[in-house]
Amino acid sequence: MQETQLNGESLDIVSENVSKLKELFPEIVTEDRIDFDKLKEVLGKYTENDNERYNFTWKGKSAALRLAQTPSTGTLRPCKEESKNWDTTENLYIEGDNLEVLKLLQKSYYGKIKMIYIDPPYNTGNDFIYSDNFKDNLKNYLEITKQIDKTGSFISTNKEYSGRYHTKWLNMIYPRLRLSRNLLSDEGVIFISIDDTEAANLRKVCDDVFGEDNFVGVITRKTKLTSNKGTHFAPSHEYILTYAKRKDSLNPFNDLEAQESKEYTKLFRQEDDRGKFNEVSLYMPSLDPMRGCKNQRYYIECPDGSFVIPPGTVFPDKIEMGSSVIPIAGEDKVWRWTFETFKKNLKENRVVFKQTKTSPLLNENGKKAKWNIYTKIYLHERLKSGLLPVTFMEKYPNSVASKLLLKMDIPFSFSKPFELIKYLMKISTVTNDEIVLDFFAGSSSTAHAVLDLNSEDNLNRKFIMIQLPESIDNSDKAYKMGFKNISEIGKERICRSGDKIISEMNQDGQTSLDSSKSNNLDIGFKVFKLDSSNLAKWDPEYDNLEQTLLNSVENLVPGRKERDLVYEIMLKYGIDLTLPVDEYQIKDKKFYSIGFGALIICLDDNLTSNLASEIIKLKDDLSPEVMRVVFKDNGFASDSDKTNIKETLKTSGIEEFVTI
Repeated sequence: MQETQLNGESLDIVSENVSKLKELFPEIVTEDRIDFDKLKEVLGKYTENDNERYNFTWKGKSAALRLAQTPSTGTLRPCKEESKNWDTTENLYIEGDNLEVLKLLQKSYYGKIKMIYIDPPYNTGNDFIYSDNFKDNLKNYLEITKQIDKTGSFISTNKEYSGRYHTKWLNMIYPRLRLSRNLLSDEGVIFISIDDTEAANLRKVCDDVFGEDNFVGVITRKTKLTSNKGTHFAPSHEYILTYAKRKDSLNPFNDLEAQESKEYTKLFRQEDDRGKFNEVSLYMPSLDPMRGCKNQRYYIECPDGSFVIPPGTVFPDKIEMGSSVIPIAGEDKVWRWTFETFKKNLKENRVVFKQTKTSPLLNENGKKAKWNIYTKIYLHERLKSGLLPVTFMEKYPNSVASKLLLKMDIPFSFSKPFELIKYLMKISTVTNDEIVLDFFAGSSSTAHAVLDLNSEDNLNRKFIMIQLPESIDNSDKAYKMGFKNISEIGKERICRSGDKIISEMNQDGQTSLDSSKSNNLDIGFKVFKLDSSNLAKWDPEYDNLEQTLLNSVENLVPGRKERDLVYEIMLKYGIDLTLPVDEYQIKDKKFYSIGFGALIICLDDNLTSNLASEIIKLKDDLSPEVMRVVFKDNGFASDSDKTNIKETLKTSGIEEFVTI
């Protein structure tokens, strides 16, 4: 049996990475430390020692990196009264500074997120609330939200005259992106909306975080149909930078909507098992005569045994498939592909031979050929252009999102159209039980998109929304309507959009199958709020350490509930926060069962050895594949009771004995 003592901290990312390094290169470990000189020897030519090398840096980058790597001692406290369908939902809405929340999610959701969409605050020179002073981020958040005593609230500004206009923004986004990468699955993808001001810097930051090789592309998006702003160019576009966790594992993007649109289908008349395709001639005049393209002039054998070559060539003595030809002086007629590429695509059925009277090609006798050769260009491959379909841009500018929210009686500016995020989910094939994360949730357009897409195809995609409860100015219309912060707007939008979807699905005329579909649709969400730890010993006050240690004898922080601590244990242990939590009463002691017995927690005192047999009965009733048990370290009646319980559980196949 493994005995574990939780320390109240989130995942130590540096420690995890060092462990991986030790596993890859065991020879570099010296007395449990990394010998970097030895590592450089092992890596050999793959190290870079030149001081003048390509690098993207700014003031504060190292401190921002350390901030991302510093474990959090905070927690997420459940807020059932602000949630919807708490007992059944698998969606999460988390209030808090997204940097700290992303740290806390590392254990439970590492490698589990299929898609991330974020619309971070653009660098406009206006105030934004995210601090870059690198102090304790949890305490900074509690000060901002006035959960702890502090004169006024700290708000970081980013005015141009501060002297670090770009630096402050980079120090905000960099650690958050590093943490978000860990959460992506190997097939995962992140989409980031950005405008001109930081687009270039964001590309470099993402190259640093995700790797240049994992850059997928940039979508250019029209945000306004018309604009009368701008001195030179009207600002009517923005960009969506797209990166994969591992590009070689990312599914090809497939635009099924475009395949059905009139805009494209009129060009794509044929279809095979890969979808609709168009035919493009394999022959082309070289676009650049200076490039030569010597390896793109060769003979191709046709179905009847004849051969074809591009026009304007000198005929060699030897004629066979792939034999090279050279151009007549001044001519540069070529195939689109090299011969190796042609053979590969021929094998993959991407080559079409057609007899025609208008072929531009020559046969082996130097006369006009009766064959022309085409390549298949599939409709879904047009996504590689990086442009959203014109019809999509015209249909969903930002103004559509604002009008929708007004119809929902939710005033909120600068929201993204939820149809845009639906589109991104579709092309990146987010499917059943996969999770979509947005850690700049705003008005919760991403959650709305998940609910709407699930209603269309009856799948169960899940969302995690993270939003700072940033106060709304009391002169704002939203404030006058009762919304005190942005989180309240986001939660209300999810509630109203979910109810509207269900209402529309259950209108008269729907089939019984449709009714069943609406009943199965998860339109709920569990609310959690960032806070300091529920255990005093996990969140010591170093200015008054002696008193903190005395207080920790009682374990639970005053004002906190056992349920708060149960979810903190789940979080620090790495358990999905949406798993069901059931209560059992065993010999006047309360036990919590998470995930149908996967984790058993008892936070009572005076536990005696006779409880072990009762826990074993519970294990037999629930029949989990693996069971772990958690107790308070000072919750046992005696040391001998603790030892006896541990040994009895060990003999019954309990995998892990955990104390806090």
